[in-house]
Amino acid sequence: MRLEGKTAIVTGAGSGFGEGMAKRFAEEGANVVVADLIGDKAERVAREIGAQAVALEVDVARAQDNQAMAAAAMSHFKRLDIFVLNAGVTHKNTSMLEVDEQSFDRIGDVNMKALYHASRAVVPIMEEQGGGSILATASTAGLRPRPGLVWYNASKAWVVNACKCMAVELAPKNIRVNSLCPVAGETGMLADFMGEDTPEIREKFKSVIPLGRFSQPRDMANAALYLVSDEADFITGVALEVDGGRCV
Repeated sequence: MRLEGKTAIVTGAGSGFGEGMAKRFAEEGANVVVADLIGDKAERVAREIGAQAVALEVDVARAQDNQAMAAAAMSHFKRLDIFVLNAGVTHKNTSMLEVDEQSFDRIGDVNMKALYHASRAVVPIMEEQGGGSILATASTAGLRPRPGLVWYNASKAWVVNACKCMAVELAPKNIRVNSLCPVAGETGMLADFMGEDTPEIREKFKSVIPLGRFSQPRDMANAALYLVSDEADFITGVALEVDGGRCV
């Protein structure tokens, strides 16, 4: 049991990558706060995990919701060792000039500002406990961007850099900070990434992934498990590409 006795918060855990991470962490012994914007989805995942999980409906862009997640971890499980900021949003694949301001602001709030709010909620707890691990889901889009997703790409590049900056500042507190950079995966955002979900466009996207497939929740879950476990206790500031070779 690689996470025995640890407690994790996973945001965006009602589906996709986040669901995969929450369930994988639980398989390895962790207690999990399953957080999602859609409460019913969070409840389903927590129910499928069992007694070692609790569900919470949250908007990660709200400071008070981040505080509520930290409080839930402490109230139910008495500690907080791992925080995974997996929730994210995008705009539809289109010209940068066609993205409306409301969409731009929401991307900034969910993909970027949420990390600020989360840090203020969880870092003091981890510091008092003697350490912890923070992991954010970034994207290959932040490393090798495609046209049509300019503002999303930029937000994920910000996440990569912010995690590196946090890693340096929090290292003396024994708090490690890393990010995951998945290639396009079978999640709810895939159609927006592609602009239009057709067999032809899917093949076009897959053609630039050397291993020849989209990412799956299990890919992210296994990578996340390693980074938040004690096996990676000398790894911080890493942006791990989980991309089938896309960024080579």
